[in-house]
Amino acid sequence: MRADEGSAPGDPDARASVGDPAAPGADTEGVPEGAGDDELSRLLSSALLERPAVTVNAFEETVHRLVQSVQLGLVGPGERLPAERELATMLGVSRDTVREAIGALASAGHLVSRRGRYGGTFVVRRPMAADGTPGQGSSLSQGLATGQASTASLEDTLALRSVLEVGTARRVATMDLTAADRDLLWRTHETLRAVEPADYRRHDTHLHLLLGQLVGAPQLVTQLADVRMRINAYLDRIPLLVPNLVHSDEQHERIVTAVLTGRPDDAAAAMAEHLDGTEKLLRGFLG
Repeated sequence: MRADEGSAPGDPDARASVGDPAAPGADTEGVPEGAGDDELSRLLSSALLERPAVTVNAFEETVHRLVQSVQLGLVGPGERLPAERELATMLGVSRDTVREAIGALASAGHLVSRRGRYGGTFVVRRPMAADGTPGQGSSLSQGLATGQASTASLEDTLALRSVLEVGTARRVATMDLTAADRDLLWRTHETLRAVEPADYRRHDTHLHLLLGQLVGAPQLVTQLADVRMRINAYLDRIPLLVPNLVHSDEQHERIVTAVLTGRPDDAAAAMAEHLDGTEKLLRGFLG
């Protein structure tokens, strides 16, 4: 089991009974439950992939971006990658380079290609656990977690995350977001609040990266994604505590509400408090 954002104690059953207030300034009437999750994944995947690849080491750069999208859960276990032609356009590389990168990851057992009407390239699920139950997440994210956690400095990662995410919350709260962006942000928060603990990390990542995407600075999303992978690798090494998730949901709501009501100082303060909870958990368990 793993821990996630926030640190205050709470009622383990409180998360299931959290209410569903209407989004500040957003019209959610008629929106189907769970709507927008695919839309959000496409948006965030595009933000990470639509950057011209470096001409030198284009293969390695392509592998890196595909791995990043999978590890962050933007393309989840069992889900299909975009078509080769689409990936080549998004990455600014040739289809041969995309095919070579996909082939390498498939040979390593992380992707699988299927033919037919519903074919394509899919993320491989984790192998069976020792007790015979299916593993959670993807084999790729599982294999990378240990390496990420062992090579990155915890304190450096926490400091970088604080600078990036507190600044992001402040910045996006000053912006005149479109009605569609406001609605997507609130629905992303609501989706996170409703998911099972086993899927919390993926949707938590979606919410945090979406805030960066709304700023409209592609390099910011890149930096947020990189630091998020490092944070997730550390979080994979400590227990997930349900009361901690309850507190996280409350903090996320304060952050999102402050953004949607145009209160940058409150958004920054709520984000700082949220990240401080994670820091306390990680330092407590990992030293």
